[in-house]
Amino acid sequence: MIRDLRRIALTVLITVVTCSLVFAQTGADWPSFRGKAQNTGVAHSPLAENPRVRWSYETGSSVESTAAIVGNNVYVGTMTGALLALDLLSGDLRWKYTNSDGSAISAAPLVQGNTVYVGDRAGTFHAVNAANGRLRWTFATGDRIESSAIFVANSVLFGSYDNNLYRLRANDGHELWRYASDAQVHCPPTEAGGLVAIAGCDGFLAIIDLATGREMRSARLGGNFAGAPAFAAGAVYVGSMDGRYWGVRLSDAQILWAQREDARSGAIFASPAVIGNAVIYASRSNRVFRVNRTTGAVEWRFTARGDVDSSPVINDESVIFGSSDGSIYRVRLADGQRIWHFNAGSPISASPAIGQRRLVIGTEGGTVYCLG
Repeated sequence: MIRDLRRIALTVLITVVTCSLVFAQTGADWPSFRGKAQNTGVAHSPLAENPRVRWSYETGSSVESTAAIVGNNVYVGTMTGALLALDLLSGDLRWKYTNSDGSAISAAPLVQGNTVYVGDRAGTFHAVNAANGRLRWTFATGDRIESSAIFVANSVLFGSYDNNLYRLRANDGHELWRYASDAQVHCPPTEAGGLVAIAGCDGFLAIIDLATGREMRSARLGGNFAGAPAFAAGAVYVGSMDGRYWGVRLSDAQILWAQREDARSGAIFASPAVIGNAVIYASRSNRVFRVNRTTGAVEWRFTARGDVDSSPVINDESVIFGSSDGSIYRVRLADGQRIWHFNAGSPISASPAIGQRRLVIGTEGGTVYCLG
């Protein structure tokens, strides 16, 4: 009897440890659109110098959603309303969750603990069990959700085309507050030292108190915004659809510098990445470029063969991104020189997810690639 009890106790312990390992999030994971709530777009997991294809998965649908990587799991949405969980090592399908009306999922999943959070274009926000894909709860907004969510202080935050930024309690979806802007909130929100920053389609960079949802200050920038603001070193960096880009001081919303893409079609749809004194922007002028974080001055430019809506990710001493020309590019952070590329065979608007020594990205042709 005692031996049986010990055996049972050991089995339970192993199960708990295994589950903890499956869902534990580490610096090697990529649990959200830009890796963390500050949306800096920096991946800390090592990646092979010349990554090769480990597997590919055909979804049967265009993939605009940026993947999340947590442990040995990949989570990604499709434009036919499916949220997929794939095995990172083999590419096998673990489970598939489909929303009731098949509404497209273009937002990136957010993984926190044992729950996956994502919104769809019908305006419903879903919380799904990460182990088996079973629905935990939903929350209905008044319009489509393109905004990827972030996790801060036991809550999830995301924007909607109903002009609101929402903060919901993570465990049950209870609304804690909503902040009403004057236009759609397409961009993901950004955590910034106890505050939340959004760049909405009303042309403002709004700084909002996390606890109350009250606007603390704002900067009038003009233009429409799709990409998430990035927060680093006391400032917020953002680019607009009219090709302008800014550095804005968080403490008083003062504009530190303002620049404009000099190309004819320089719309900035992608989110910037920030590390040290470098800010990396990408635009529909086919260009990815590094600017000085202090001055906004351009330090180098790289030109792809198509638009770059894929938000660049900084990894080690390189920058990785996709393009509508069907390629994934890797360029040197120091000078923008190309050091590797992969032809995915179809336009790419999703952004790279880099975690657990793997790069995962989907294409508009419906293929999810894992390279490493």
